Amino acid sequence: MLRAGSGEAGDAAPRAPFREPRMTVPEQATSHRTFHEKLDTLKQRLVAMSQQAEELLDLAVEALLARDVGKAEAVLEHDREIDKLEVEIEGHAIALLALQQPMARDLRFIISAIKITSDLERVGDHAVNIANSVLRTRDLEPAITPPPEFREMADRAREMLRDALDAVVREDGALGRDVCRRDDHVDALHESIFRILLTHMAEDPATISAGLELLLVSRNLERVADLATNIAEDAVYLAEGKTIKHHLEEEEAAPRPVHA
Repeated sequence: MLRAGSGEAGDAAPRAPFREPRMTVPEQATSHRTFHEKLDTLKQRLVAMSQQAEELLDLAVEALLARDVGKAEAVLEHDREIDKLEVEIEGHAIALLALQQPMARDLRFIISAIKITSDLERVGDHAVNIANSVLRTRDLEPAITPPPEFREMADRAREMLRDALDAVVREDGALGRDVCRRDDHVDALHESIFRILLTHMAEDPATISAGLELLLVSRNLERVADLATNIAEDAVYLAEGKTIKHHLEEEEAAPRPVHA
């Protein structure tokens, strides 16, 4: 009969309970630093994508105003670069979510980044739409000279896009709200262009095809401003944790009716 503590084969000492190894302070600091380096990279790629979308929009508008087919074709060629950036940034953001398990503001930023890349890719699509309108109207006669409102509308939409992304990166809710307010002015320019072109087409039916293409261009510029507004709303959410889409903030602040 074997006795406890005899040292025989059947008397193995009880094993110590398993303890998961904990990260040391230097390891924790390194992991934290690596995460924020990856977060900074995500921000940089987001800014790069925004700049490319702005440049593509500029090129499309220049093609329109100068009736430059070469620039219009260049827009179509460069749109693929924005598509690639969308896939790259989304993959980077998803990897951060899956591997780093971020909390609070960092989590909000990564979720916002995924949504913003989709909006920026659509800005590129609208630039392509404008370029395609240029290509379709290159041989149309009589042509309609785009009214000066087009340049102002394009400049305002581009500025909104740039400031919206800046508000996201700086986590500036006030700037985000300012960008949202500017959308009304772009809408007013769109309505003004609509009236001008409608007058042209009514006076000379031969200009209807060209006029309809310019209406499409105006609509695409108005949609770019809407996308900039979406990004600005994400900036407010990131900075303040408040959702202002669909005027939800106003509805929550409004007094509720009291029923007798």
